[in-house]
Amino acid sequence: MKKIVTLSVLILAGAIVFVGCGNKSEPGKIYMPDMGYSRAYETYSLRDSALFTADPNDAGGNKIFYNNRSVAGTIKRGELYPYTLPNDSNGYKMSAAVVNPIQSLTPEEMKESQRLFNINCAICHGEKGAGNGPIATSGKIGGIANLTLDSYVKMTDGTMFHSITYGKNLMGSYASQLDAHQRWMIVKYIRTLQPVAAANAAVASKDSTGK
Repeated sequence: MKKIVTLSVLILAGAIVFVGCGNKSEPGKIYMPDMGYSRAYETYSLRDSALFTADPNDAGGNKIFYNNRSVAGTIKRGELYPYTLPNDSNGYKMSAAVVNPIQSLTPEEMKESQRLFNINCAICHGEKGAGNGPIATSGKIGGIANLTLDSYVKMTDGTMFHSITYGKNLMGSYASQLDAHQRWMIVKYIRTLQPVAAANAAVASKDSTGK
């Protein structure tokens, strides 16, 4: 009996070694495939085009519709509330009533807002928002807004946020580059570049120092 058990163990061990180490480029047999391969679908992972389609008109039968986008209305953890105004003339008009959820910025947040503005906006609008960034001065693109002009000083935060979110005229949308909180931060930073804000800051500084 002992010989049979010993022989069985040796055969089993040999089979394991043979199956597990047969090809160095292959992982061999996986004991628990559900642990080795996730059944979840990663957003940017390749999918079998015979099973999945991004075209809703092609769905049905043996194909499953999947367009790599989040379910409508969902937001990532820590994100601000969804911005639901439509990208049309009526939405643009209504945006004037939207209040900036950021009342003030800490020195660290202001520094980050400046960094975000310089990366995403200054190339067109200029470091000081005067519409004289490298692209504007190249002469290749015209109509770049001077954010220090009175019309933009009077523009509400909501309308400015709406324009950054959806784009306006030659400017494209920045919703994919900047999350909602970052877009509001940039709006807040733009206010510091405008004459009225600069004048108010100077008055406040003078009142605090008495000079």
